[in-house]
Amino acid sequence: MRDAVTSLINNYDVAGRYFDRNAIDSLKSYFASGTARVQAAAAINSNAAALVKQAGSQLFAEQPELIRPGGNAYTTRRYAACLRDMDYYLRYATYAMVAGNMNVLDERVLQGLRETYNSLGVPIGPTVFGIQILKGLVKEQVAAAGIADTSFVDEPFDYMTRELSEKDI
Repeated sequence: MRDAVTSLINNYDVAGRYFDRNAIDSLKSYFASGTARVQAAAAINSNAAALVKQAGSQLFAEQPELIRPGGNAYTTRRYAACLRDMDYYLRYATYAMVAGNMNVLDERVLQGLRETYNSLGVPIGPTVFGIQILKGLVKEQVAAAGIADTSFVDEPFDYMTRELSEKDI
């Protein structure tokens, strides 16, 4: 797992270059938002179970066919698996948010996930919708914790959404 700093250093090292103005500005931006990222992670961590429960409730209220007979979250086991997966998305999004780098999402969440879900018959659309619900709830939680600029919260959730969404070929 890499963070914004090690990724930047690696890119410049591979190219054999010294940091330029863009690199310095990127580092300044990352460090300037560091405290807010850690505060956001603390707000998420202290309310993770409630965030996942609320996201699941909202998802199933808006897409009730998922919990009806034949739906992908029908039965207690499948319902619990859905909430478990939402918890994974939240936890790894928090890691990526603090790191300022989406690498952990690729390594630990996204590699092979679409193929796994497709083979198990798990619909991608509701999964993506659930991730976006989580994003909205997290942004509210982070703002309630007193963090004015919550824009950095979008990145990991939008990244997962983009990577899981169907791609036109």
